[in-house]
Order: sequence, then C-alpha cells, then structure tokens
Amino acid sequence: MSQELFSPPRNFAGISPPYSDWENSRVVVLPVPYDSTTYWRSGARDGPRAIIDASRYLELYDLELKREIYRVGIHTLPEIQPDMTSPENMTQRVYTVARELLDKNKTLLMLGGEHSLTLGMVKAYREKHQALSVLQLDAHADLRDTYLGTRFSHATVMRRVCELCPIVPVGIRSLSEEEHRFIDEVGIKPVYANGLILAGDSIKHIIATLSNEVYITIDLDVLDPSIMSAVGTPEPGGIGWYELLNLLREVARSKRIVGSKELFHPFGLNSLDSPFYQEGKFLPRLIEAYH
Repeated sequence: MSQELFSPPRNFAGISPPYSDWENSRVVVLPVPYDSTTYWRSGARDGPRAIIDASRYLELYDLELKREIYRVGIHTLPEIQPDMTSPENMTQRVYTVARELLDKNKTLLMLGGEHSLTLGMVKAYREKHQALSVLQLDAHADLRDTYLGTRFSHATVMRRVCELCPIVPVGIRSLSEEEHRFIDEVGIKPVYANGLILAGDSIKHIIATLSNEVYITIDLDVLDPSIMSAVGTPEPGGIGWYELLNLLREVARSKRIVGSKELFHPFGLNSLDSPFYQEGKFLPRLIEAYH
C-alpha cells in the first residue's frame, strides 16, 4: 500500500524508510525526557518530543549545505524511560544505553532533557575515544562541585565531566565565584561571551585547545535570548545563529566530531512554537559535522 496514504512516521524530520531504518542509519537520535534537577523554568522533559514533532515541517534540502542530510541514514529511537530514583542513577542509565549503541558503531545525537544527562554520554564516549575532549556551548559554567546537596545535577555536570576529560567552555556569561576560582586553578581556557566575536583568534583558540576527537554539548541558552528565549535560565548577551553555525563548521573542518547532546527548556510552549522548529533546523548541521 502506498506510503502517501499515511502520515509521516513519528521520527526526526518524518524521514521514511529506507533512510530511517536502523540497519541503514549512521546517526541515531536518542530522546531523553528528563529534568529532575532543574530549579527555575521546568519543561526540559517535554523538549525531545516537541522537537521531533516540529522537525516534520523542515525542508529536507538544506540551502547552505546544498544537500539532503537525511540520506546518511537517521534513525530515531524511542524515548529513554527516566530513572527518577536519583540523578546519579539516571546518569548511569544514559551511560548504559549510550555504551551499547556505540558498540554497534552508531553516532549518537541525544535530545534532552536537562544538562546533567551529558555526563552519562561523555562517560560512554570517553571509553571509546581515549583522547576525547568536550566542547561546551553554554551560557552557564555548570562547574559547581555540589548543588542542593548532590554532586550530580545540571549545575555540577561539567565539574564531573572535567574528571573524565578536558573541556572547552564557549559562550559562558554566568558563573559563581567558586566556579571562577576552579577554572583558574585547573587551567580551563574558556571563551567567555563578554566581548566574544566568534571569528579569527577566538575560533583559533577553541580549535587549538580541543583534542582531535570532540564531543559537543549544547545548551541552547548559549544563543542570545533574541534568538532563543524559551530556555530554563536565559542570559542576555549570547551568540548569534550564524556565529554558532560558523563555529561548528570550523571545528568540524579541523577536528573529528564524534557525538553531541542538545538540551532544550520549552518553557510555556507547545510543539508548534518556533523555538522547536529552530532547534530542529540546527540538528542537520550537527549531523553534517559528524561526516
């Protein structure tokens, strides 16, 4: 029976077989609806589903890239069932799933979900890529040692990642005194958003600081609120859309991007609102950077 008689499948961009089949996929989209440790605007748990729904309205041809990225094969997995017993246990669940998928030679693109999920992904990738470094695109440092009595939360995640591999934070414009002191003590070399122009020396610094194999974690509050306001903790003075794409392009030219995680806080939105579409529009650029 003709597929035209039915609605597109509920996967990223509504991609049809054979390009959405597991066997033909090089990239796997992993939705994780979890926001247990967020403390201001909740709703990150609704992000993965809304992004996937909105992505069905994307044009599959990208004007700038001049090709249809879905042809690499993009398979969308069911959502991971959250483990609400503790953030540490949820981290372990993400690690277990990611490790199994990496063993099957899939490239992972996780949709969150809050930032604490990054730790499980990085742990799995670090076991496969010994020279891994992490490019953190974020408005917040997330480098506290503990927060609200736990070492595993959105506010501590990059501190835990630092214990696994080097990080390069970009776009930071909010942090505590403790975090600033830690950055100086351990020699992290961030590119702060204050006065940041993502061209020339700034990009050269980022590329020089990263190792050859790079995992990217993206909190969409790295973007200026004029572009992306529907985030959990918005901060003024973020980077622009084309600045972000240019940074990604330049890193991909010099390094091997092995995986990524994006997190989204859909505060007060429904799945038809434009931020979800913007997020979906960005994902093909990440997938292109993998290859």
